[in-house]
Amino acid sequence: MTTPVVSIAYHSGYGHTAVLAEAVRAGAAEAGAEVHLIDVAEITDEQWETLDRSDAIVFGSPTYMGTASGAFHVFAEASSKRWFGQNWKDKLAAGFTNSGSKSGDKLHTLQFFQILAGQHGMHWINLGLHPGWNSSEASEHDLNRLGVFAGAAAQTNVDEGPDAVHKADIATAEHLGRRVTETARTFSRGRAAA
Repeated sequence: MTTPVVSIAYHSGYGHTAVLAEAVRAGAAEAGAEVHLIDVAEITDEQWETLDRSDAIVFGSPTYMGTASGAFHVFAEASSKRWFGQNWKDKLAAGFTNSGSKSGDKLHTLQFFQILAGQHGMHWINLGLHPGWNSSEASEHDLNRLGVFAGAAAQTNVDEGPDAVHKADIATAEHLGRRVTETARTFSRGRAAA
């Protein structure tokens, strides 16, 4: 069985989303993936080729003004060259985002990632966790403390730096990395059996 190749295509404006990207990387690596972190604001031809050979691509961006960052949108538009060739068809996809507000319209960013993946013919992997911190006995330290199902969502105060990314949000991003890797392994076994 080959090792799943997971690439994390992300943009981080102030470092908060980079913390989450590293957490996704750590979770995927822990689950046995070959992992590549790709900053889409500085993407190279070689990194585009890495995305092409990946089993799964995890999209990540801060949520600015209710959507992914401008740098991520530039990357998404540039991926149309892959769309023409169907390069990413049947790959797995997932996503994560961070905003300053508890809601911050993060869901819209994750839906943007889902639509991007859908246009490429990719298969979306959700978070696969019940919501945390939604009862009197729950805690802000629970996984999925913000109760988002489409992907990993984080909230960091706008007046604090990357070191203030909530530990539960980091752990949730690590969970996403493991889930993507495990799903990629399952898909690979299914293809081999077919």
